[in-house]
Amino acid sequence: MTSKHWTLVTILLVAIIAISGIIACSRYSLGQPIEITKSLTQELSGEIYIAGAVGNPGFYPLKADDTIEALIQAAGGTTSNADPDWLELYLPGIGEKELLQKVDLNRAEAWLLEALPEIGKALAQAIIDYRQQNGPFCNINKLINVEGIGTATYEKIKLLITVAD
Repeated sequence: MTSKHWTLVTILLVAIIAISGIIACSRYSLGQPIEITKSLTQELSGEIYIAGAVGNPGFYPLKADDTIEALIQAAGGTTSNADPDWLELYLPGIGEKELLQKVDLNRAEAWLLEALPEIGKALAQAIIDYRQQNGPFCNINKLINVEGIGTATYEKIKLLITVAD
């Protein structure tokens, strides 16, 4: 074979490769990006502790299809000083001490106050009436000023209550 034939064969091969590349690229279309997620080996359920700049920090039910937005709303929504660009998730190890749910005396609704030991509907309403008449609680000790709540009741719930700053 002469060099003329080799040149012709080379040009022909380059043309075939170029046409094949064009055909392959034309069949590949840029579509939506592919989202890759890692499925959990175990389904999430149970309770989640939500704290920080939310209306009512504490434990809330957790289901596999819950969104972060729904969980925050369950905790009373964000407060005015919340940083929406920062979220922290902490998974405790087995045997780590559980955090106690603390009810904010200045923000809790009656149903949440009723969940406290020794506090029924009447005392929950008395707490709400007291804060409406006297302003927010400045510390948890002021709960004793609410009519119907004595030292014994206060001692039973003092580790379960807090007041917002």
